[in-house]
Amino acid sequence: MSGLEEVGIAGSDYLREALTNCTDPLAAIEEFQVENGILLPTLQPALPLLDLHNINRLEFHQSVMEELRDRLIERINDISKREDKERLEKIEELLEKSFPLIRIEAVQPIVMTLMKYLPQVPDKYLQVLVEDMSLYQKSAVEVKRQIWQDNQSLFGDEVSPLLSDYIRGKEKQLVGMESLNTTFFFGTSPKQRRQGEVVVKLTEMVGKNIKLYDMVLQFLRTLFLRTRNVHYCTLRAELLMSLHDIEVHEICSVDPCHKFTWCLDACIRERFVDEKRSRELQGFLDGIKRGQEQVLGDLSMILCDPFAIHTLASSAMKIIHQLVNTDSLPRDNSDLILLVRMLTLGLGAWYMLDKQAFKEPKLDNELMLKYLPCLVSFIVDDHTRNVSRKLGESETATNSLPALYLKCLKKDHVAFTLAVYYVLYASKQRNRIGVCRVLPTLVQGDNERAYDDTFIHTLVSSLLNLSEEFSSEEFCNVVFKDFFLPALTVDSVRRHFLRLLSFVYHKIPVSMLTKLMEQLKPHPEHSQTVHDMYQSLSEKVESHAVSPAQITTNGDAITSLPVPTPAPMTPY
Repeated sequence: MSGLEEVGIAGSDYLREALTNCTDPLAAIEEFQVENGILLPTLQPALPLLDLHNINRLEFHQSVMEELRDRLIERINDISKREDKERLEKIEELLEKSFPLIRIEAVQPIVMTLMKYLPQVPDKYLQVLVEDMSLYQKSAVEVKRQIWQDNQSLFGDEVSPLLSDYIRGKEKQLVGMESLNTTFFFGTSPKQRRQGEVVVKLTEMVGKNIKLYDMVLQFLRTLFLRTRNVHYCTLRAELLMSLHDIEVHEICSVDPCHKFTWCLDACIRERFVDEKRSRELQGFLDGIKRGQEQVLGDLSMILCDPFAIHTLASSAMKIIHQLVNTDSLPRDNSDLILLVRMLTLGLGAWYMLDKQAFKEPKLDNELMLKYLPCLVSFIVDDHTRNVSRKLGESETATNSLPALYLKCLKKDHVAFTLAVYYVLYASKQRNRIGVCRVLPTLVQGDNERAYDDTFIHTLVSSLLNLSEEFSSEEFCNVVFKDFFLPALTVDSVRRHFLRLLSFVYHKIPVSMLTKLMEQLKPHPEHSQTVHDMYQSLSEKVESHAVSPAQITTNGDAITSLPVPTPAPMTPY
């Protein structure tokens, strides 16, 4: 019972010495019990009743101890809610008296509760917790924050597993085999994402401590630079908005990115950057003063969040479609120019942080004056084909892609991203020719971005709108041979490929499917996930091999009768 002697209570050392030096051990034990028992005269006559119920004295004293402990903790909680100045003095006084007993398990909760309510626990007590990890683990998060702010390595040890779990969760969501309706990556609202376990835990760990918040941001910057994993950018924005949700003004008011992130978060929630928010975002960007350029580093990281890129690029494509209807030029649309500015910042975040070049890059004239009009021409071609189809005219051959398009695709990240989102838009519109025209060109651009997990995940989801087209060998060649197969050595691409096949395998010509299954057969060096996904797909293919049409029964003859096709429903 270490610590009892320090507070003037006879403990194990005293009892050991008394038994060693006494002539009558039983008398010594009885004397010890009388001196250290519950000093309540009316209690002594009642103790024999406990003996009659076979309740030993240890069990009785423990129950009394637990009751007193709970009442004391309740009293401490009441004291902590008072607003007078004596509140902290009273808690400090109690802590000083009780801290020597912190290693006594029965008393430990009292000491931990007292420390939790002190805004500044004395360093001598914090040092004891750091040196004894069992005590540290049992400490309240309010106490741990005070330890972490002066012990970055210990805080890093706590945060690191959470960050790893966060990245694993994102990767699992991107390559899952579940229904697309439940695993579409961009389908979750920002508020829902902030309810994730890691974000909630990090928010609790940071609390209102600006120093800890800065440490987490530094961890995220370092990991982003080391791995180029854009999910760290997502977490940077989610943590800030999580603190915003619970109104931690102590941090939100000093983070220069707060209002910008808040506005961008609203755009992500609405899945579009409208004219009003466009003006607000532009005001934040234009309002960065000389000497504050480092803010651009954090802003670019927030804009690098895949959810932000998705919203900005999708909004840009919607505006480009509107330009076709209004006969306007891209260079004359201020909202489109702003979206391109933000895409440039977001896609260049890693370079800006790596080179410490905190300066907004100038927009490429060739991008604005030539490449964007080229995309507009693609959409005009799509509209022309739709009109021709409605008029019953035969589809004309699509013009070859301009050399300028391929040039910009290779050198400009924004041009490449917009081409990607043209493919996604064309897929959702069931525009087979548009997809076949542009998708193969993506491999000629930035391979790293062409096979980015977030893009391929969304591509797979979008291609399901064209599931009937997979019965065409020509379309299969474009998607499989021209796009997926060149990067099959990349583990994540193989997983996305398997995920796509798991939804369209029954549409693909048998000969091609057999060949694809042979090419996709995993080797021992592939991850277990790939093996599991391939096995699952193989079982689906095998079960589909026996067509229900081949199964004949001698039962009800009604099943063999032709069924009329229902007429299409007319809209109200």
